[in-house]
Amino acid sequence: MTIQDLLQKTVSAKASDLHLTVGSPPTLRIVGKLSPVPGTSELDSKQVETLIFSLLSADQKKRLRDEREIDFSFSFADVARFRVNAFHQKGYLAISLRRIPYKIPTIEELNLPKILYDFCKLPQGFILITGPAGQGKSTTLAGMINEINETREVHIITIEDPIEYVFESKKALIEQREMYLDTLSWHTALRSVLREDPDVVLVGEMRDFETIAAAMTIAETGHLVFATLHTNSAAQTVNRIIDVFPENQQQQVKTQLAASLEGIVSQRLLPAIGGGRLPACEVLLATLAVRAVIREGKTHQIDNIIATSFDLGMISLNRSLAELVKAGKVSLDVAKMRTLNPEELIRMVR
Repeated sequence: MTIQDLLQKTVSAKASDLHLTVGSPPTLRIVGKLSPVPGTSELDSKQVETLIFSLLSADQKKRLRDEREIDFSFSFADVARFRVNAFHQKGYLAISLRRIPYKIPTIEELNLPKILYDFCKLPQGFILITGPAGQGKSTTLAGMINEINETREVHIITIEDPIEYVFESKKALIEQREMYLDTLSWHTALRSVLREDPDVVLVGEMRDFETIAAAMTIAETGHLVFATLHTNSAAQTVNRIIDVFPENQQQQVKTQLAASLEGIVSQRLLPAIGGGRLPACEVLLATLAVRAVIREGKTHQIDNIIATSFDLGMISLNRSLAELVKAGKVSLDVAKMRTLNPEELIRMVR
């Protein structure tokens, strides 16, 4: 099969990912589970190399040889985009391709909490979408950015590695910058963005203290900033941001974060009983109490604040999971695999 054949099968199967690696058949991830592409057999190193190189430009091939891995994205037959990571394993080439639908889903279509609409109306602040890899963070961000695009006359700039969802300017003016294509470093792009007259900035991923510091500074200077982080909860997100800085800077960072943060959404995707996947979301709002515990370094209190602040719009992960189970949308066994506190979840379901 050609790479085009495999991409078409990925789209037809509504798979989220396609994996090509030596010694295994082409493999799809469908509703979270891996299965080989029907009618295929194990790939050898030459086949994998041919399939991968058919997607790469000469410059990308050189980068893959020099850096041993490369991120990029591309459009396929006007039906989908793919975000790609090509890399080496055991001395052989391999590739993972994430399917990105052309149509950007709305917050409602994604079954996300309604409070996310309020985040899209903010004039400034720091909004973080977190969770493990493959849990829909990029799609959630795309839905929120598109909500702003359709409702507000603002200038939106995204910095991504690579560009995933492609936006068309509607009420907003949107400019998307891709790493290595439009800029050569996160640090330079984030430093320059303040000279580009943005109202809203999307940072595709906060990778180190430099990108985190820059994102907070942009939020502090009167902009609305969206970013992602690979963490498991709101409390862990706050701790990760603080701990990435040298110890002598951490009190300053606590003060900055307490002042700029507006909300954290930590999400998981769960296989639904009726097919497809549904999100379970923990939502933290930066109330005065939350700002105080961040500033004072008492982040162990965040979980309790979330659990007791449902009337303010906060949602604990277990409450979100329990609601899905009680509505008959997700099985209890599936929910227990995603929770950090199974005993509490069982009590909430009963």
